[in-house]
Amino acid sequence: MKKYFSFLRIRFFYGLQYRAAAYAGIVTQFAWGFMTILMFKAFYKSNPAAFPMSFAQLSSYVWLQQAFLALIMFWFFDSDIFLTISNGNIAYELCRPIDLYDMWFTKNLANRLAKVILRCPLVLLIAFLLPPPYSLILPQDLFSLLLFALSLVLGSLVMIALNMLVYITTFYTLSPFGLRVVAASIMEFLSGAIIPLPFLPAKMRLILQFLPFASLQDIPFSIYNGHIANSQIIFNISIQLFWLISLVFVGKLFMKRALKKIVVQGG
Repeated sequence: MKKYFSFLRIRFFYGLQYRAAAYAGIVTQFAWGFMTILMFKAFYKSNPAAFPMSFAQLSSYVWLQQAFLALIMFWFFDSDIFLTISNGNIAYELCRPIDLYDMWFTKNLANRLAKVILRCPLVLLIAFLLPPPYSLILPQDLFSLLLFALSLVLGSLVMIALNMLVYITTFYTLSPFGLRVVAASIMEFLSGAIIPLPFLPAKMRLILQFLPFASLQDIPFSIYNGHIANSQIIFNISIQLFWLISLVFVGKLFMKRALKKIVVQGG
């Protein structure tokens, strides 16, 4: 465990170096957040009662997306891992007395934590100071806030577990780029990054609720803004925990089989 904590610490502090990129990203996130909220505002003016959540809840949903983007964005990958697989440097990784899956999982977690630490506080602060109903509202009570934090952690870990499947699949492909584009496009839609899941048709929403996609951001953000009733919160968190355990198990099994057939050319 100590060696993985060392990987986490090293990669975390390495990620904190890119402050200028983080500040530029904050500007982009506010621009995207305002654009999304104003777009939905136009729809809400036509018939507010037709939407599954209030406009204030939607605004909070969008600002949480922007504040924790580094934790819940599927399209963020560690390019070093893809390069390690494609150029043969994976041979050096296999010589280390570590579990490769756990090491890559730890590195991805550290990268995401570093990015969110640089961006999240300022985004949340400014979002709170905006005039209602465009601002970020507080959750119903402290207990909901704690459950949101737990759900966000689980959602982030589920996201990394899904990322790991893309890394491992690269062992079987000549290039990771096609797979990255297809996987990111599908996941962005199914996780609610483009359209919040409560706005999708009821039958589709019911199916997605039991799949890992809702665990990534819809469950934690819906807990925060009160869209998920208190009686359903534990059930939804249980779904997140189930998918985390299942995806890590499948990922480790997939990794084990991939490493048995790996061929490193050159020398």
